[in-house]
Amino acid sequence: MNIEREKEFVHQFHYDARNLEWEEENGTPETGLNVHFQLVDQADNDTDTAINAMLSFVIVLEDLVISGNIGQLSIIRGQVIENKEQLTQEDMSELATPLFDLLKRLTYEVTEVALDQPGISLEF
Repeated sequence: MNIEREKEFVHQFHYDARNLEWEEENGTPETGLNVHFQLVDQADNDTDTAINAMLSFVIVLEDLVISGNIGQLSIIRGQVIENKEQLTQEDMSELATPLFDLLKRLTYEVTEVALDQPGISLEF
């Protein structure tokens, strides 16, 4: 795939200390990562496809919870994709990789500052 990417955009990023009393009453949050792909209509070009990738995440760690949404618009040059089912697992992975990379970086840097120690490294 020939992908032209726009800059990643952080829609939301939350760092929350865990509140175990609140969790006893309301339930413990669960870790979840979801990537959604949305085809974007581009009426001016019949040879390319625009896809918006969105990563929604909740990551529960021992003392904190990281959550939010990160997105990126990508243009696939020279290929028309009419529905998401045409994307292979490899295509979806290639489109989502920058979102996971940014999540790793944000988590590391925010936890480094917040905890005043080396940041937390996420592994996917």
